[in-house]
Amino acid sequence: MSAPPVSLTAPPEGYGDWLADLKGRIHNAQQRATLAVNRELVLLYWQIGKDILTRQAQQGWGAKVIERLAHDLRAAFPDMKGFSPRNLKYMRAFAEAWPEAEFVQQAVAQLPWGHNLVLLDRLNTAIERRWYAAKAIEHNWSRNVLNIHIETRLLERSGTAVTNFDVNLPKPQSDLARESLKDPYRFDFLGLSDEAQEREIEHALVKHVTEFLLELGAGFAFVGRQVLLDVGGDEFFIDLLFYHLKLRCYVVIELKTGKFKPEHLGQLSFYLTAMDAQFKHPQDGPTIGLLLCKSKNKVVAEYALRDNARPIGVAEYQLVESLPAELQTSLPSIEQIERELAGNDGTSMEDDS
Repeated sequence: MSAPPVSLTAPPEGYGDWLADLKGRIHNAQQRATLAVNRELVLLYWQIGKDILTRQAQQGWGAKVIERLAHDLRAAFPDMKGFSPRNLKYMRAFAEAWPEAEFVQQAVAQLPWGHNLVLLDRLNTAIERRWYAAKAIEHNWSRNVLNIHIETRLLERSGTAVTNFDVNLPKPQSDLARESLKDPYRFDFLGLSDEAQEREIEHALVKHVTEFLLELGAGFAFVGRQVLLDVGGDEFFIDLLFYHLKLRCYVVIELKTGKFKPEHLGQLSFYLTAMDAQFKHPQDGPTIGLLLCKSKNKVVAEYALRDNARPIGVAEYQLVESLPAELQTSLPSIEQIERELAGNDGTSMEDDS
């Protein structure tokens, strides 16, 4: 016999807040339970992998033992996934890549097994794996985002922009600000050619703001494009304005489609001064500038920044991913393709339909 329907009356005062608090606590408990299950599973896989490594080394067991073990474990635990020969080989590789039990328990066990497989498959050195594992944990990257950052070589690009942060920002803000910038920035997701103009790039970046924020990195929040600055009745416009949630400051981004020139810094410095005077909250840090240019002479950029009193970074951007020289030379030129098309029988691709 089913229970009679509950008669719902108006909730007492404070009930809504209490219910919201309960929902939050239940959700947090569910998350903690999921993380605990994942941690135990990853540790189990590491222990199995270490056992395989040890027994193969000490007792001379060959690779076929993995096939036998997979068969026996699946027979013993038919409802449990993860005991295929392929996954057991991953467990062995996992234990080999992370020989320190303490590090596994404290760090990589926080990552889902799928993330750990990405680290094993896509990276070759312990240094790379440690760096990407730490960033994935810190920023709660999904597996797809982890793949993207490895694909775009985030490690090699992080903290490499030319800046003057060490003299114009206090520590540890200067270190965090430097690590927040890259060089070069990859904008190949825009689908633009190298000849694209500044306004065209700005518009495309705003249109693809999700991918742009992913490329900028954790902490950046988009404020606006062509943001108006009224200084003494004269109007000026900032190309792109962001707020960095960890640095607690505004970040002004200026785009230049040509090579870096020292005079570019004068305009950007003026924008930073105006931002600090008109927008900066007393609890905000100094506004930071990022000048993105098509190319730069690193020594010229370092000299230009040396005596500049505003915190500024200079980095390059790429609209298309550069190809290795040997591959570039093997590709046909536009002229060659046009000649080939002009020499065919005149039919178009649409005629095939």
